[in-house]
Amino acid sequence: EICSLSLYSNYFTGRDFAKGVICIGELDIANITQFRNIWSYSGATFYEPEEVPDGFHCLGHYAQQNDRLLQGSLVVARETASCQLINSRPALEKPLDYTLVWTNAGVYEDDNSECGCFWLPSPPEGYEALGYVVTRGPKKPSLEAVRCVRQDLTDPCENFRSVVNVERTCQVWKTRPCHRGTAGRGIPVGTFFCETNSVNSQESGIPCLKNCDPNLRAMPDLEQIHALIKHYGPTVFFHPQEKYLPSSVSWFFENGATLNKKDMKMGDPILAGGSNLPAGGTNDGEYWIDLPDDDTREFVKVGNLKSAELYAHVKPAHGGTFTDIAMWVFCPFNGPATIKVGLASFALQKVGRHTGDWEHFTLRISNFSGELSSVYYSEHSGGGWVDACDLEFISGNKAIVYSSRNGHASYAHPGCYLQGSENLGVGLRNDVARSDLSIDSSTRYKIISAEYLGDAVVEPCWLQYMREWGPTLTYNSRSEVDTVLSFLPFFLRFTAEAIFDSLPAELYEEEGPTGPKEKNNWDGDERC
Repeated sequence: EICSLSLYSNYFTGRDFAKGVICIGELDIANITQFRNIWSYSGATFYEPEEVPDGFHCLGHYAQQNDRLLQGSLVVARETASCQLINSRPALEKPLDYTLVWTNAGVYEDDNSECGCFWLPSPPEGYEALGYVVTRGPKKPSLEAVRCVRQDLTDPCENFRSVVNVERTCQVWKTRPCHRGTAGRGIPVGTFFCETNSVNSQESGIPCLKNCDPNLRAMPDLEQIHALIKHYGPTVFFHPQEKYLPSSVSWFFENGATLNKKDMKMGDPILAGGSNLPAGGTNDGEYWIDLPDDDTREFVKVGNLKSAELYAHVKPAHGGTFTDIAMWVFCPFNGPATIKVGLASFALQKVGRHTGDWEHFTLRISNFSGELSSVYYSEHSGGGWVDACDLEFISGNKAIVYSSRNGHASYAHPGCYLQGSENLGVGLRNDVARSDLSIDSSTRYKIISAEYLGDAVVEPCWLQYMREWGPTLTYNSRSEVDTVLSFLPFFLRFTAEAIFDSLPAELYEEEGPTGPKEKNNWDGDERC
């Protein structure tokens, strides 16, 4: 069970982090995690918040599938004391009425007191409904049940994940803000969207809240960030047969890594802090980093686990109601891939290998409570968020991250993950397992960036290097895969070939990646 950091009030001082209520301009918001069951049907249950604090108002109800623990949250809101001074119109208003969107009352011939009804609040002009109200039975909800929010305090949402298709006549969706990442100000409310037509639209018909406070005052300060990492920092386990281990960036530079320039035969040594790397610009092919071109090349390739550390980038998420701590690990070399076809596996020599490998995982912390909400694992071929209740833990609240053999992608649980088709058992292997090879990120880390704190964190010189961390080498590495496929039975060969053709083209090229700041998740949301 995760220990709430809100229990340690003296642990977090300064700003408004982990204090339960967040000011987003004209509204204060709080997070409710205790619910009252309203109605269940067809694999899902609908809830209303329980024990809403005095002065706060519900904005809509919550829906969740029944095959997992109840663990969601709903945002409730109240007007700030200064609201009337900022705008002549209140931030919150009662609905004028409700529109019945869906009901299954027709299945009850005599007594429809057990039917479910979904009601959409009818907002006053200039206001928006941010969620639906669910009732057991046909009685219309009270106008006091929810509040509508002034339109300029909202942001658009998109349908994200299906909750349930009730009787195949009403599709219920979880939603998320359209504008995400460090610049996004959308705040998920936790309500759901439902549609009764057969067309699945990505755009949600209800908006979310918007943080109109430019100060993002609920974000943690530097001392609090250190406390969070020490409290939640995962242990990263590398495969017991991992040959290409991580190192610190400074160890990589100090042990002979070179900066190479186009049309120059010899590379220049890189200073320990990377101060002689070209800063800024774009990845134009003019520069790249390479392993030393002498007897130490193989020594540097395998890394140095003792020197390794995690590099933390701290940034706002969901309009500053969450903090994302992206933790980057550097490996001097990415090893070759292994093909799996059915029960057989074939180790390759070229496919997948390259100099300089940057991988990451991300902790998402609630700024309401200081609790760990979820962890993003950057699996190959698409990562995903894993809720805190589904994580493996070590040493209390510290999650486990499994790094895949040779490729170093992160996974939440041990096993063999295929980059290809799990159903057919064809693809590139990503093997993860616990071993004696590990890094405890709660003690071995550096905070390399937290832009919202201004000058409190000085970014290292090497972070400003926007070119490749390895050379581009051209050869027909795809021929390795074709050789393996040629030995397969005819009926399986073309299926396997189609799967390998669908894999990213960069797998078949030896090309160094760009650094963390060039990745689209540096300023944007994680891909999932």
